[in-house]
Amino acid sequence: MMGKRITKITAQKRNPNRVNIFLDGEFAFSLDRLNAAWLTKGRQLSESEIEQLLTKEEFTSALGKALRFLGYRARSHQEMECHLQGKGYQEGLIRTVLQRLEADQLLDDSEFAVQWIDNRQCFRPRSQRLMKLELRQKGLDERVIDAAFEKADLEELDLALSAGRKLLGRYQNLEKQEFRRKLAGALQRRGFSYDTVKECLAQLEQELSKPEGVEN
Repeated sequence: MMGKRITKITAQKRNPNRVNIFLDGEFAFSLDRLNAAWLTKGRQLSESEIEQLLTKEEFTSALGKALRFLGYRARSHQEMECHLQGKGYQEGLIRTVLQRLEADQLLDDSEFAVQWIDNRQCFRPRSQRLMKLELRQKGLDERVIDAAFEKADLEELDLALSAGRKLLGRYQNLEKQEFRRKLAGALQRRGFSYDTVKECLAQLEQELSKPEGVEN
């Protein structure tokens, strides 16, 4: 087969990083400017070359969406796979994109688990049980989760105290019983056991009762 001849290449008005390709006088498809860099007006394209162009373009599109998804925060392998499925890409292409992200060290469940735990510790402390549940829901293997927690070497009471200190501002002006009830409920919702919550409340109340400037 003779294929088709490129009769015009024009930049898109709304997106200068993309170009429109016209074959035999008719609009055929649009491409990322980099994918179209080797194309010139008058060039003859075979059917296989056109197919290769469109395959590469689809990969570029899927990879771009994956990178934007990673721009907000790190993602687990399952999160990324589900995201690309939701965008309508085929399984074979999704596998190729995932392999590229893994090769570039942008997708790593072990590193994701470590970052997730660290982020929770810093900003929204909760029990180890609840953090493990969150990681399971994101598709992480149990061995990966266990290795991340072994590396983090966390103490449950320390997590509860960290969570409690962040919550004090909401409740410290309440009456004592109401303070205990509200703070205990909040800590239990963060996944802490009754015994841990009880110990945490006792230590926080002790801290609050100390005059300012007095060290332990």
